[in-house]
Amino acid sequence: MITSLNNRTKINKTKIRVGRGIGSGKGKTSGRGVKGQKSRSGVAIKSFEGGQMPLYRRLPKRGFNSISKDKVAILNLNKIQTYIEKKTINSSDLLNVDLLKKLNIISKKSTKLKILGTGEIKSKINIQANLASKSAVEKLEKIGGSIQLKK
Repeated sequence: MITSLNNRTKINKTKIRVGRGIGSGKGKTSGRGVKGQKSRSGVAIKSFEGGQMPLYRRLPKRGFNSISKDKVAILNLNKIQTYIEKKTINSSDLLNVDLLKKLNIISKKSTKLKILGTGEIKSKINIQANLASKSAVEKLEKIGGSIQLKK
């Protein structure tokens, strides 16, 4: 479709200058109507729905985030095994929160570490954690590894 130069849509539209006389079509009240709160300057009625109960008040309040709650990082034995196989973790060094944070395996915000017993671990490894499940402790001791629980 070819358009001629004289009937192209304007690219740069000029700004409507309000309050410039009756003849402009936007004079006197400048398109704001007459009187009332909305005709004044500097008034914003945010979230006002014309007397209808606003959305933020219609929806129920839910949830609570405790500021004193510890962020516990969870690590399964099979995950540890995959990191050892990928050579991300060396099976000879002590596995603790600081090392895992440094390797970006757990979140930097987490304060405690919990070891869970899902999956199998083949490598003998020493772990220092805050919490551990019974199955994780059993599996680690069975292959000759150790887990130290911090109090």
